[in-house]
Amino acid sequence: MSGGSLRPVKHSLTLQGHRTSVSLEPEFWDAFRAIAARRGQPINALAAEIDAARGTDRGLASAIRVFVLRHHQHDASADLD
Repeated sequence: MSGGSLRPVKHSLTLQGHRTSVSLEPEFWDAFRAIAARRGQPINALAAEIDAARGTDRGLASAIRVFVLRHHQHDASADLD
């Protein structure tokens, strides 16, 4: 895909039995799914963990983006060791 990111894509997630929609760029959805798969958990379970830890000052989409970023930063720093 050339030219950068596509527009955010909305997907429904189920958190604590309630449906919610989250809009993320396709690259973030791909990375989020890959992280969940490596951890052996469904994306709803990983989203619920992120939701529980995010506090009230950050929306769920932003919290997922930050989680993905931090995950990849951690992987990158581990590669340097």
